[in-house]
Order: sequence, then structure tokens, then C-alpha cells
Amino acid sequence: MYDRTQLNRGILEGCILKLLSEESIYGYKLIERLKEQGFEDIKAGTVYPILKRLVKQGFIITEEYPSTIGPTKKYYSLTNEGVIYLNEFLKNWESVFVIVNNILFHSRIV
Repeated sequence: MYDRTQLNRGILEGCILKLLSEESIYGYKLIERLKEQGFEDIKAGTVYPILKRLVKQGFIITEEYPSTIGPTKKYYSLTNEGVIYLNEFLKNWESVFVIVNNILFHSRIV
């Protein structure tokens, strides 16, 4: 059976950045949004390291806000550098998408 884990990791970063470009969001809600969009098997242990790395790289920032029920929530937002990085990702993704689709769906199978 094919393991999608490595493939997902490669594209999750771009998907996370895209979701954050639409709104600031806290980690648990981000995971729920990813699940709603089709990443049904996504785990917090996959998403939080990506968020941590994106913060370290300066592509996203965090802000903590008090919660009415429980501990404070850490919201993630895109920085200007993150917008630039997302646009680069989208440009490269479009190119890779076309190439892969041409090979997988339009090449002659021998």
C-alpha cells in the first residue's frame, strides 16, 4: 500500500501558508481546516513542527490571546516574507503539477 506521508509533508507547508493567508488561526483550528479540506489523516505531530519551522524562518508569527474556556491560544499569521514565500511556492507548485500530470496521465505506458 502506498504511504502518502512523504508526499503530504512536501505539500503541507504550502497548504498551511495558504490557509494562513486567508486568516490568522490557532493550531487546533488549522488542523481541523486541513482535515475539512481532505487531509483526513493529519496529526498534530505533523503540523506543529511545520509551524515551528515556519516561525523560525520568519514566514509566520505567533500571537497569544486569552481563551474564554481554557489556556491561551497561540494564533499564527503570515508575515510579508511569508506572502512572498507562498507566492514562490504557488508558482513552483503550478509548474510541478503540470509536469507530474503530463507524466502520470498523458504519457504512454509501455
